[in-house]
Amino acid sequence: MSYPTNQFGVPQYPDHDARRLFVLLSAIDLLERPTVSAIADLTSHDKETVDADVQRLREQFGVVLHKVGDIYRIESWGDVLKSDGVKHYLKA
Repeated sequence: MSYPTNQFGVPQYPDHDARRLFVLLSAIDLLERPTVSAIADLTSHDKETVDADVQRLREQFGVVLHKVGDIYRIESWGDVLKSDGVKHYLKA
C-alpha cells in the first residue's frame, strides 16, 4: 500500500500506525537540533502530538529519550527496535 508523502518525501502514515512513531524517532535521530518545531516541520506531525508520541515510544518500545531544554536526544533505541530498520520508514 502506498501512502502520501509531504514536501520532504516523508510518508504520512495514519495516526494510530506504529510506523508514524518510527518516522518521529528517525527524525529525532536525523535532525541536528530536534526540537518539537523542527520535528513537526520535517515529518508534518502536529506539534501538539510530538511529546505524547515520544512517550508512546518510551512505553511501547522501550526507547530511552531525553528532552534537554527544547532538544530531544536518543540515549537508547531499546531492546525492540533496530535503528536501521526504523530509519527505513522515514523515506518509504
